Amino acid sequence: MKNFPPVEWAVSDAPVPYEAALAAMEARARAIRDENAPELLWFLEHPPLYTAGTSARIEDLKDPARFPVYDAGRGGQYTYHGPGQRVAYVMLDVGVRGRDVRAFVASLEAWIIEALAAFNVEGGMREGRVGVWVDRTEPGGPPREDKIAAIGVRLKRWVSFHGISLNVEPELDHFTGITPCGIEDPRYGVTSLAGLGRIVSMAEVDIALKAAFENVFSSELIRVEAPL
Repeated sequence: MKNFPPVEWAVSDAPVPYEAALAAMEARARAIRDENAPELLWFLEHPPLYTAGTSARIEDLKDPARFPVYDAGRGGQYTYHGPGQRVAYVMLDVGVRGRDVRAFVASLEAWIIEALAAFNVEGGMREGRVGVWVDRTEPGGPPREDKIAAIGVRLKRWVSFHGISLNVEPELDHFTGITPCGIEDPRYGVTSLAGLGRIVSMAEVDIALKAAFENVFSSELIRVEAPL
């Protein structure tokens, strides 16, 4: 496996407003493209809000007055961000890392799956459903799967931004204001590490995500000050 240069890694301790985070993320992506700035992995939480991807359908926004709604500019549909959810914004030079968007998204999925394994959670990918899912089927019951992590990225001139969100211990009721990722099938829901009985701190999740990222993306993470 090819070893890539170190990636800067920042963690914001306080919730970051969405618009400010989007501006900082876009500025860093431009700097990577135009000024050879280091790649950046940014961990944070947002206040409660909904974001709309480029494929979002207005009918999937069930409660538009509940939380602020932002156009994200990333791929995908509606998603929720809020406290108790680890958002990881990924600003990587995909041009240097293979110029393969499908492989890049698969690496993001593999990263989450490996991090979940640190907490004895078996996550998996599903054909036609982006993100990471866990089997919640009860013995003798009907099939059921819940989404534990979402993925939504955008590339400009082969530099990525946006990224992933992993449900650690968010208020799951907040997802009811949207049709998450446009999936209405009652067999598919949303869960979290806490919902699976894994009560872990955000710091513990960060450690697992850091180790898994270094393995999957073959880059050492170097801690730096957060943009915000």
